[in-house]
Amino acid sequence: MNGVLIPHTPIAVDFWSLRRAGAARIFFLSHMHSDHTVGLSSTWARPLYCSPITAHLLHRQLQVSKRWIRVLEVGESHVLPLDETGRETMTVTLMDANHCPGSVMFLFEGYFGTILYTGDFRYTPSMLKYPALALGKQIHTLYLDNTNCNPALVLPSRQEAAHQIIQLIRRHPQHNIKIGLYSLGKESLLEQLALEFQTWVVLSPQRLELVQLLGLADVFTVEEKAGRIHAVEHMEICRSAMLRWNQTHPTIAILPTSRQMHRSHPDIHIIPYSDHSSYTELCAFVAALKPCQVVPIVSRQPCQNYFQNSLSPMLSIPLIPDSVQQYMSTSPKKPAFLWLLEKRIRRPKIQGVVFESPQENAGKSQADRDTKKTKKENLSPCPRNLEKQLSSHHLRVKKQLFPDLCNKEWDEEVPFCESQKMVTVLTSPLGFSDEVFPETREELGLGHPLVTRGDSNDPVPTGNQSAWTDHDSSLFPRGSAAAFITTKSRNLALKYLLTPVNFFQAGFSSRNFDQQVEKYHKPIVKYRQETTE
Repeated sequence: MNGVLIPHTPIAVDFWSLRRAGAARIFFLSHMHSDHTVGLSSTWARPLYCSPITAHLLHRQLQVSKRWIRVLEVGESHVLPLDETGRETMTVTLMDANHCPGSVMFLFEGYFGTILYTGDFRYTPSMLKYPALALGKQIHTLYLDNTNCNPALVLPSRQEAAHQIIQLIRRHPQHNIKIGLYSLGKESLLEQLALEFQTWVVLSPQRLELVQLLGLADVFTVEEKAGRIHAVEHMEICRSAMLRWNQTHPTIAILPTSRQMHRSHPDIHIIPYSDHSSYTELCAFVAALKPCQVVPIVSRQPCQNYFQNSLSPMLSIPLIPDSVQQYMSTSPKKPAFLWLLEKRIRRPKIQGVVFESPQENAGKSQADRDTKKTKKENLSPCPRNLEKQLSSHHLRVKKQLFPDLCNKEWDEEVPFCESQKMVTVLTSPLGFSDEVFPETREELGLGHPLVTRGDSNDPVPTGNQSAWTDHDSSLFPRGSAAAFITTKSRNLALKYLLTPVNFFQAGFSSRNFDQQVEKYHKPIVKYRQETTE
């Protein structure tokens, strides 16, 4: 990771680890190469300053919300606050870094002095003519791109390296050309090759969108067979790929980079075309600026000793204003997790499974339970209101059949709870006609009884009747109910009806049930015979 926290300031450049950011409150992004965006993702929720092209790529590739992206124009100076009240400010100027699309250098000026952060850059003498650097300002701290800061590494200029590539392609006039690149950078090299050889350069759709954003010449396409020069990902350049490509058409591959790489195939050519400053260029740049100190951006490659003769005397450490100290010591107003929560809340609804809140579910569940309860009562074979009607009705039947046994105690309504000495009530057996109890359904208003499906003239069962009509219709054919129910059975049914529940023993079986009923009714029958005599 290449990024810095500038000491004694709230400034962080290319540094995205909030856990280690400490007092950093103002964040800057130099360019969109992956080694400078480690830790930066769509969950980022703090203001971030960058160039217009980087802002576009940042939102498009990493999905960072536009809410947090602050665009600063290149070549202009911008005043930014260093505290919450704006009492202390700094001036930041963006300058083209000549590295990749959108890459910039930052020049910070404030109570801390003047700090220049180059990011990744390829030095050219024209940079010294930038207005921010042409005024001869004293650079107190120079954060320098030291990628190629090695005296043993001799690199040609980009113009010389481009000429080497052109000569290589001319030596292979019948070959297809595969140029291995990173996801961002060297677009100007591709444009130069297309114009030199009068051919289309085949790109991926993502890179084509980028070159259209840069306003380069219209020499790029996504059609595979439109041109002989193809830009591919540098990781695709390998032995297996070369063998596959050469099976269909003679092909050579070019890797324009200053890095030391292994050639896995004789047709892979490495050309030292670099977007980083060479050692001689770095020396010339530092000698022209004469900073007080040089801090390497790539920390694993110290380089301060190479520029000792080009440094100015060191200055004392600046005092941090009280308002800036307070700003650096307080936490941000909106933590990242709050921003994520708001983002989730504002997220548009997606059609599909919708999970409702517990409060709504509780209300709906109660309503559903009430509805189901009502339906259950309506569909029940013996609803509660019907139970009361049956109770009073069977009491009237008992009075009509046994008027001499009824006393004042029987005038009360028969309770229907076992704890209240519930009376067993049996209605007409399923499938029987009204001949058994002709007055029952007429008095209760129950309408036609439940019948079997065997008779085509039977009414269509509705509601809960379908459950009852599933019985074998041959058991109780309609019209034979009167013959089936004998007088003895009718009398026994009435005895069941008039026998109190509390008379039966706690544990009885179906075999001795009839015996208990007969035992209960023996004194009643005997009393009736005596009175009739």
